[in-house]
Amino acid sequence: MSTRFRLSLLSVLILTISCLSTHAQDQPRRLPDGFQSQLNVAYVPNGDEAQVLDIYYPTDVSKARPLLVWIHGGGWRAGSKSGVPWLHQLQRGYVVASVEYRFSQKAIFPAQIDDCLAAIRFLRANAATYGIDRRKVGVGGSSAGGHLSALVGTSGGTGAFKPVGGNPDVFDGVQAVCDIFGPTDFWTVIQQAADDPNVKSVFDLGNNDPYSQLIGGGLGKDEARCKAVSPVTYVSRKTPPFLILHGDHDALVPYAQSVELEALLKQNGVPVVLQKLPGSGHGGPAFSLPAIRKLTDDFFDHHLKGADAKITALPAETVTVPAEE
Repeated sequence: MSTRFRLSLLSVLILTISCLSTHAQDQPRRLPDGFQSQLNVAYVPNGDEAQVLDIYYPTDVSKARPLLVWIHGGGWRAGSKSGVPWLHQLQRGYVVASVEYRFSQKAIFPAQIDDCLAAIRFLRANAATYGIDRRKVGVGGSSAGGHLSALVGTSGGTGAFKPVGGNPDVFDGVQAVCDIFGPTDFWTVIQQAADDPNVKSVFDLGNNDPYSQLIGGGLGKDEARCKAVSPVTYVSRKTPPFLILHGDHDALVPYAQSVELEALLKQNGVPVVLQKLPGSGHGGPAFSLPAIRKLTDDFFDHHLKGADAKITALPAETVTVPAEE
């Protein structure tokens, strides 16, 4: 087995096994006083077992709060909604939901974006039950979840994807997006990976790489299929503000993917901040730094609460974690 093939296989395994737990029955998480949860809530009537979400909300729902929706990663074929990292946002005045979706081995694209948009429509349709402000919805996720969050941001509310599930007349757009190292252009990603010395190729396994499995093959060959799955395809002047977090040593998703998305958003007059994390890979400790958490909090507060916060990229020295000796 060649060294290149072993690296490719390792990269795929990292993408798909890093969040190995799948659509299991999740255990309730301990919440601060005054908050409650509902787990495995079906957002598609009589739908697939994966078309469920967890929602965390105040016991007093008389006051509507902004909603933050988390979409987990895992190569579009693994991972779990139970790993939502945003529960601290409850005490900051938000309702939080975490969405499960059908994996690519069960249904290829557009099943995944269909599910995410259906979840957002369900949450808006049931806003009164959970104390949600329908006008203020943010979405975010990492890796595959970053891709789906970005795609929700650029395609939601446009009618690009025919509604699946209930509430077809409910708006499925959002007002803010946090994309954490998600792929953004399936047509350019192969060349960008080849040009980036930090990227371990996951694209030389025939149709067994996560990208190809998501779209049913044709990565780098079927332009129409690649464009349909790419968040960059749907960017317009109506696209909501973006915060993008990406390490410049990402071995699985080229940093250039986020640079490309940032440039296109700027061309369309969309507020965007691309926060580069020097030396960081596909995740890592820098993404949990207090400065990054504050940047994310300020971003959502500004765009969903109207807070007077200046959202700009942080200096490299504040988001760089020293390499271990």
